[in-house]
Order: sequence, then C-alpha cells, then structure tokens
Amino acid sequence: MGGSHSHKTPVFDENEDVNFDHFQILRAIGKGSFGKVCIVQKKDSKKMYAMKYMNKQQCVERNEVRNVFKELQVMQGLEHPFLVNLWYSFQDEEDMFMVVDLLLGGDLRYHLQQNVHFKEETVKHYICELALALDYLQSRHVIHRDIKPDNILLDDRGHVHVTDFNIAALVKKEKQATSIAGTKPYMAPEIFHPFVNGCTGYLFAVDWWSLGITAYELLKGQRPYEIRSNTSVNEAVHIFNSVSISYPSSWSSGLVSLLRKLLTISSEQRLSRLADMQTFPYLADINWDAVLEKKLTAGFIPNKGQLNCDPTFELEEMILESKPLHKKKKRLAKKLKENRKDNSSLNGSQEKNRSHWNFTRFAKNGHLQQHLDTVRKEFIVFNRERLNQNPGQAQQKCTADKMEHQKEGDDGKNNNVIRQFARSHVS
Repeated sequence: MGGSHSHKTPVFDENEDVNFDHFQILRAIGKGSFGKVCIVQKKDSKKMYAMKYMNKQQCVERNEVRNVFKELQVMQGLEHPFLVNLWYSFQDEEDMFMVVDLLLGGDLRYHLQQNVHFKEETVKHYICELALALDYLQSRHVIHRDIKPDNILLDDRGHVHVTDFNIAALVKKEKQATSIAGTKPYMAPEIFHPFVNGCTGYLFAVDWWSLGITAYELLKGQRPYEIRSNTSVNEAVHIFNSVSISYPSSWSSGLVSLLRKLLTISSEQRLSRLADMQTFPYLADINWDAVLEKKLTAGFIPNKGQLNCDPTFELEEMILESKPLHKKKKRLAKKLKENRKDNSSLNGSQEKNRSHWNFTRFAKNGHLQQHLDTVRKEFIVFNRERLNQNPGQAQQKCTADKMEHQKEGDDGKNNNVIRQFARSHVS
C-alpha cells in the first residue's frame, strides 16, 4: 500500500512538528474498536514504527474522542521495556495519528488462534515480564483495565509488550476507579461490585486478576470462567461466588499456587504487587534484573518469516476502505484545490446559497463541525524523540503532567474536550 521509495533521504526542519508526510506507509496490519494500524518508516531516520490512525468524524459520531484523548494522555507519560511506547502523535484534517513501537511478533490472541501450545516455562516468563509492566504502571498511577491476550504483543525475540490504553484509568493514591470498563471475561470481580452492592470502587489489583486469567488461558487454551461479553453483571457475580476453578493435574503445584493467588476473589488477599511476586516460592529462581533487561531467552519465538497477523487487514484497506491511507495526500490536495476553485468562482448569490446549504448541513449533523474544531484545538501533539533530546523540556513536561494529574477526578476525567464530549453526543 506504500508509494514508491526514494533513495534520497529527505531532510526535515528539526523545529518542524512531525506530520504524516514524514512517514512512508508500508502496509496495514490491524484494526481495533476504533482506528486502524499500519507499518510505517520514518523517512529521515529510516526507523520502523506502527502507526494507529483514527478518523475524526467517526470518533465524534461514535462518541469515542474521550477514549482517544485519554489514551494519548496516559501514553505520553509512560516509557518501559514491556510496554508499546508512544513516539509521536499528530493530526491532519481527516485523522488523528499515534506512532508507536513496532512489534512484529503478533499478539498472543493471534498465536492462540494459530493453535500454539505455550509451555509452562514460557508462560512463567510472560508472567514475570508482565508483572514488571504492571508494577511500572502502578508507580505511574495507571490501571490498564484491559489486560488480555489481544493486548499483549510479542517482539521478534518473544518478549511481551502491553498495548491499548484507551480505557486505562489515571487515579490518585487516595482515589479509586468506579466505572465498569474492560473485557468481561478478564474483568476482576470488584469491577462488577459497585453495580451490585454499592462498593466504593477498585484499584490496581484488577490488572493482576486479568494477568491470572490470561496466564490460565495461555496454558489451557480456554478461560477458567464461562463469562462472555453478553454475560450480565449479576450473572458474572454469581459465577465468581459459585464456580471453583479447575486446574489440570499436569500443571506444577507451584504454578497452581501462583494462579490461585492471582485469581483470589478478594482483592485485598490477591497477589497485586511486584514485591509479593518476587518473594513467591514459584518465582524464587527468577533473576528479575535479567528479566527487565531482556537477557533471558523466551520460550516461544514468533516466526520471522511471516507477519504474524491476519492478512485480510491489507485487503480491506486496499479494496474496501473508502478513504485509504495511501491515497490521503492526493485526496487532501484535490479537496484543497476544489475548495479554492469553488471560492474563486462563487458570486454573491452563490455564496449566499452555499452559506444556507452549510447552515442546514451543520444543523442536521448536530454541530459536527463544532466538535471537529474542538478536537483539532484540544488534540495532544507529542514527540518523544524531541523530549529525549531535551531532558530539561522533558522534566518540565513531567512537572506539568504531575500538576494536571493532581486535578484529576475518578478515572482521570480531567481534559476539557473529554468533559465536553461526555456532555454531548453526536449521533
């Protein structure tokens, strides 16, 4: 889907904001609940990245802007070896873009669907790497809320990386999250409780429950509870209270003990801190420094001879997408040319008619343009490369983030545009 390559390396102004033109689009590799993902190469550095792009109008119409902005807000303050880290964010007339680490090993859901049988030592390694990631997120006051095989990507050496922060919550130490969020089969019991018996909320332990569910599924090929997306809240709570998890006799006693502690119904009694994991007998032989530095060899290495994703994403982008990314530059240039031509040819009467037509259109769309203008103004532009080159600026930004974080309420709902879109929905 990419255009022709030039052997000459382009030179960009170092003070210029990174934008769409700075990247060579190579191919589509995935899509989520909102937004699609493609492989890109930065033209000046030749570095490869994954680019997630989200159509602004669709995000407004589906009331998803808040999630996009929250994800940007969270990711710009994070950087860790076992996360999919954000490098750049920018926008154009049509889309919002997030450029992140490129992981070509595929997600764990893909490998489960390919009938990969993960060995116990492999899953034990995943648990350790994910525990380090969750400990880091906890130190940054972030609850991920959607840990599952789909959101765990492998690099080419088989190490895990957590992705997808669009429903993550930023919380203060003395606050709790209360909204129901996540993927039901992986959601901890306490997430459901506020809607059943009026409990106050939940904290970081919910991610450790999801880690336990994920580890169980990787080993057995199915989850420990029969909870689905259409399972009601009351039914889920009943399942937690009545169903005992079955552990295969072939699993080691140490592994079972660990999973029992991760899948403890009571969040207070659940393993939910790195320090507790490090002292747990089953993990006593782990060199945690070596894990963090990725010095341990992973038990499962993704196939380097393939892309490790569904090939239909590329076909959908090329054939079915009405506004394909690889034709964006020509499309926007044509639109600009047509607008200029229309403006120059309109007389007073035509201008009046066009204004009336525009008024009718905007009224019909429920102030769509007003929302799009707000998105444009409030969008968070980010450049990690520039921040890394200017530590002073990075420190200034961290201080600003901390001050902003102190203003946050439950689930990190502190952004102007977030509040605006929470109040109104364009259908």
